[in-house]
This record gives sequence, C-alpha cells and structure tokens, in this order.
Amino acid sequence: MESEHKQERIANFLYEIGTMRKLMRMHRQVLMTDDITDTIMSHSYRVAMIGWFLAKEENADPYKTVMMSLLHDMGEIRSNDHNWIHKKYIKIFDEEINEEQLGSLPYPDLKNLIDEYEKRESKEAILVKDADTLDQILLLREYQWAGSKEAEIWLHGKAGDGKTDRQLEKLKTEIGKKIGAAIYKVNPSDWWGNLWTSKNRK
Repeated sequence: MESEHKQERIANFLYEIGTMRKLMRMHRQVLMTDDITDTIMSHSYRVAMIGWFLAKEENADPYKTVMMSLLHDMGEIRSNDHNWIHKKYIKIFDEEINEEQLGSLPYPDLKNLIDEYEKRESKEAILVKDADTLDQILLLREYQWAGSKEAEIWLHGKAGDGKTDRQLEKLKTEIGKKIGAAIYKVNPSDWWGNLWTSKNRK
C-alpha cells in the first residue's frame, strides 16, 4: 500500500470510529429508557477498562484484552446495534464487515484480534466477552438505581421465578462472576460516598 494511500485509509478509519459516538445502543427500546449517553463508543470504553482489570486478575495479556474490547462492537458502525427482537428478523454479515472494515487496513493486527475474539477460544477473548456482560450489568444497576422497573427484572428476574442474580449466569470466568457479584452488591453512587464535602478547599 503506497504511503499516501495508507495514510488516507487510516484517516478514513479514524473518521469511521468517530461515528460510534452517535450510534445509540438498541436495548433502549426494550429497557424503555432514553439514555442518550449509552452509545457504542461509551459502551466499548467501559468494556475496555473492565477487560484490563480482568486480564490483570487472570494473568492474561492486558494489551490484547483491551484492544479486543475496543474492537468487539466496531462492526456495528456498519450493521448497527440490534436488540434481541431485531435479531429474530435480521441477518448480519459479520465476516464481510470485518474483512472490509479491518482487513483493508495497512496492518493486519486489528483484523487478527477481532477474528480471535469471534472464535472465543483464547483466554483474552473469553475475558472480553465477560467484560461485555459486566458492562451490561453495570448499566442495568445504574438504571435500576434510577428507578427502572424493567432493569430490575433484567437483573433479578420476575417475581416468583426464584432468580435473584440472573445476569451472573451469563459469565464464564470465576473472576467475572466475582466482579459481577460485587456489582450487584455495591450501589452505583457508593464511589463518591467518602469524597463529598460542603466546604471548598483553601
């Protein structure tokens, strides 16, 4: 790839990534929320941070885990996000998207990482999927804390079904389950409990 064309391809890819800020996640429809901050980009960022912690805890490769986390939903720039109702009626050509979006870049690294993630065989790929699920649990807890009855059901099941932490069933790793249990335990506003003060510093 000629140098000028290579740089233009990178520039176009960076513009494409920027559109992730504008793509809303589609569970808003069934969660009955209007959270405009929940975009594919904001989701991917927190997944990457979660993935870093999981990798450190499991002695996995943090770089690979974070990069896979940042890439895991990148194809949705072209296919859009779909909730579980949409998925019943829509076919997504993931391999074609990955090849055209990442395989056309001047370096093969990103395409190799997304291919590894899609196989879900390596430790890092499994951790990234758990990080993806943990971000969803965090989001549901935040919505529940704000009073969403639908988020409450997603987190704990319907009354009488005997489930109290149903989202934890989706996690594959022990560290993922432990952090998931902690997310259920602490409140979304606990992080600032020891920070607030009514007095300005002098």
